[in-house]
Amino acid sequence: MTTTTPKKLGFFTRLLDQASAAERYRLATEQIRHAEHCGFDSAWIAQHHFHEGEGGLPAPFVFLAQAAVQTSRIRLGTGIVTLPLELPVRVAEDAAVTDLLSGGRLEVGVGPGGNLTAFTAFGLDANDRHKLMNGNLELMRTAWGGGTLPGGDKLYPASPTLVDRIWQATFSVEGARRAGLAGDGLMLSRTQPRSPDAPKALLSDIQNPMIDAYLEALPKGREPRILASRTVFIADDAKEAMRLAEIGATRMRHRLAATGNLSSGSLVGDLVAAFDVHLGTPEQVVASLQADDTLRRATDLTMQVHSIDPPHPFILRSIELMAEQVAPALGWVRSDKAAAERRVA
Repeated sequence: MTTTTPKKLGFFTRLLDQASAAERYRLATEQIRHAEHCGFDSAWIAQHHFHEGEGGLPAPFVFLAQAAVQTSRIRLGTGIVTLPLELPVRVAEDAAVTDLLSGGRLEVGVGPGGNLTAFTAFGLDANDRHKLMNGNLELMRTAWGGGTLPGGDKLYPASPTLVDRIWQATFSVEGARRAGLAGDGLMLSRTQPRSPDAPKALLSDIQNPMIDAYLEALPKGREPRILASRTVFIADDAKEAMRLAEIGATRMRHRLAATGNLSSGSLVGDLVAAFDVHLGTPEQVVASLQADDTLRRATDLTMQVHSIDPPHPFILRSIELMAEQVAPALGWVRSDKAAAERRVA
């Protein structure tokens, strides 16, 4: 069993600030800029179609292109592109252009998608999503690798190095094995549904077998890339963290009820139990994350504030506390370049 500590630190946003779409995009860009200033290695954005309360961005490459202009070092990733809903050659083209505009900083996370109603709007059958995902991904590899596409054309601009920057998101052992066989990165979710026969299973109980399958399938000599996304909200004061979490939990009451975890006790407690939330002061969050056995095997730890979704100033402070106190306690070392940039600033 390979054991490590997170070598890279990421910030992830679903762009869910309580604001208009334009303001969401502005705030998310500021959060990414702040993450870069604090030394984060990567920033990731989600793609969601139609459902404003689930995610605020249907066009990830458009957003990342403008984020690239406003940053200089931080790597920029999709977490994820819902690949079955896309024309794979268009994704390959958009990614290639975004990568050039960002100076080669793009990471491409893909997955089959979880919003099944979106497939109907796109004229597709959700039952075909895994087949579509696999076919589209292979065509993207061909395009980026300079291969001949159906009809005889080749991708312009060429971008062969993007083949080595693909990440696959999955909820299953079999999906993790496929990512390993392809030599891609593995993206692990912040939370996962529990099976009826193990309703109290730890997240690590679910995700460690996925990591096992990924590592076993990974080609010899291929460096593992294992990104573990986690809901992390850190505040200077524990009561303030709980107050903001209560507001977020109240907004999510219906989803908590759907998980079967809505109790007669604290809504915050329900939120933590249902969505594997790491919440509180830096000391409390360090202890909580240290208890997550999956993170000892991850190469990348990526924080997001969903499902709490506090106001923007508290997100910025949470980013600071993550970089200054929490992540170093887990073994993350800030790059010398990032540290030098902050001293100059």
